[in-house]
Amino acid sequence: MHFKFSFIAALTSVAIAAPSRRSPHVLHEKRAADPLDWTSTGRLDANKILPMRFGLTQQNLHRVGEMLMAVSHPESPNYGQHLTPEEIVETFAPSSETISAVTNWLVDSGISRERLRLSGNKGWISLEATTAEVEDLLKTEYHVYSHPSGDEQFGCHNYSVPSHVGEHIDLIRPTVQFNHRPSPLAVRKRGGGLGMPSARTGPKKSSKAVTITPTLATCDEMITLDCLRALYAVNYTPVATAKNSYGIVELTPQSFLAPDLDLFFRNFSPSLVGARPTNVLIDGAVVQTTQQSFDFNGESDLDLEYAMGLTAPQKITLLQTGDLIEGAGFDNWLDAVDASFCTFEGGDDPTQDGIYPDPARGGFKGKESCGIVKPPFVVSVSYGQDESSVTAKFAQRQCTEYAKLGMMGTSVLYSSGDDGVAGGGGVCLNSRHQAVTNGTVFNPGFPVTCPFLTAVGATQVNPGSTVNDPEGACEQVIFSGGGFSNIFAIPSYQATAVGNFLTLHKPPFTAAQFNNSGKSRAFPDLSANGANYVIGIDGEFALVFGTSASSPVVGSLITLINDARLAAGKGPVGFLNPSIYSAQFASGFNDITSGGNQGCGTPGFTATTGWDPVTGVGTPNLTKLIPLFLSLP
Repeated sequence: MHFKFSFIAALTSVAIAAPSRRSPHVLHEKRAADPLDWTSTGRLDANKILPMRFGLTQQNLHRVGEMLMAVSHPESPNYGQHLTPEEIVETFAPSSETISAVTNWLVDSGISRERLRLSGNKGWISLEATTAEVEDLLKTEYHVYSHPSGDEQFGCHNYSVPSHVGEHIDLIRPTVQFNHRPSPLAVRKRGGGLGMPSARTGPKKSSKAVTITPTLATCDEMITLDCLRALYAVNYTPVATAKNSYGIVELTPQSFLAPDLDLFFRNFSPSLVGARPTNVLIDGAVVQTTQQSFDFNGESDLDLEYAMGLTAPQKITLLQTGDLIEGAGFDNWLDAVDASFCTFEGGDDPTQDGIYPDPARGGFKGKESCGIVKPPFVVSVSYGQDESSVTAKFAQRQCTEYAKLGMMGTSVLYSSGDDGVAGGGGVCLNSRHQAVTNGTVFNPGFPVTCPFLTAVGATQVNPGSTVNDPEGACEQVIFSGGGFSNIFAIPSYQATAVGNFLTLHKPPFTAAQFNNSGKSRAFPDLSANGANYVIGIDGEFALVFGTSASSPVVGSLITLINDARLAAGKGPVGFLNPSIYSAQFASGFNDITSGGNQGCGTPGFTATTGWDPVTGVGTPNLTKLIPLFLSLP
């Protein structure tokens, strides 16, 4: 996104206003964990141009939790009084002092002021610089890393800034961030986008064939729309669809196939045959049909078949993100729905996100997609990574953006992961919290550990049980991701519930295995079925498993709740967690008290009475939740 000269002039004026001073460099950030299976192959070319982005410290960050709770807590007199994007920018924009301090440092270091650009929300300063310039500026070294798959990426192990500048900078990109999960197809690919096929990510396909016609009597073997309606008391038809919105994020090259949707709909929702989502193509995204297999179509087919089926006739917005060359990360879809998060000409992280315009052959040459669509009232994301693979500064900066979306009235949901207490692919940590092959320390996910979004775990209809029996935690093929953050503090809304679990149902593990301080963010927040989903995929039916299914299902039910509120002249529910943890809403959830989430050579945590780090507060009962949310302003 190209900003006008006025922004450059503003940068110049504030920079001149404050005198510069020199001070020694101090360590600002270091890599969260050394990359597993990656090898340093040498120094990065000194003349390579790097798209440097300096994330400026925002004002009023100490008020984020307070402001979000004010519009989200069911007992708040300001519940539902969501903020406008303009109010968000005005509240959190960095101060002139911060802009001056960073600008003067760069100019004093030999960077001409004409090379600097300030983003529209004043949150970022951007600079195109050579590797040699950046290494001198940050007192670091950039190296190239290679993976046996052929994937390559670059970065530094740590970097420093002058002591007087440190308080004015959140983080600098690209530096220490590292994508630990390469794509098997990503040859010479800079970032290895999170949407690329991998055995670690996405729903899991069963080898069991669908040979019978599923019915309510077989929901323990095959989940369908009717099974979910029975499990979660879904008996509501939307009436305010023109006012409502529900977004599903898919990361290219993941994509749906239209014939798969129709195959599913012909059998389970005939009125939707021919229906398609509204495509919002972010950063050169395409709904590709060249690669057709479960690895490329399973996620999108699953998400859309069930989201569209449960919310019909609500129109679903597909937030298809990233081109076929760069792929995408979470910051890319945040850019598209929130212009205040964008930076000049793309401020995303090359190791985590797609950078646009993309100079690679065949890459998207257009501008970064910045604020191209109004944030949907609900957004479901079935992708994730390990918290150990990101730095605290990176995690906190992105987490703040989820809080801002909540302040504006958007419910953001992420699937909690499919490997129990382990990270993606069953990877665990060593005592230094580094990913290793035979680790024994639990490995929580990200962004599900962010306290400003809703993490969704997985349950199952236990074998031999019916939809009228209590579900258990998912223990078929996948295990519900859950645990405790090593970065984020516990939010007030879940302090009592988590304290009760740790006191009344003390886990048989030590502080050497997980953060048992009682002071860290715990997840998931709630759950929904994640086992034996019947989907149409590549022209046939298959069974799939995963929290990848659970998140869009919960998102669908929240969309129905929003419909009821909109029809009553009220607004969307926005950030969910303060409500779902409150005593007022306890009756709206089915408590899950059996099953566990094994991993890291342990049985994992156990589902029990009340909140637990396997299934959260339980599964939703829509018939009970609608009047509870309608009772709020």
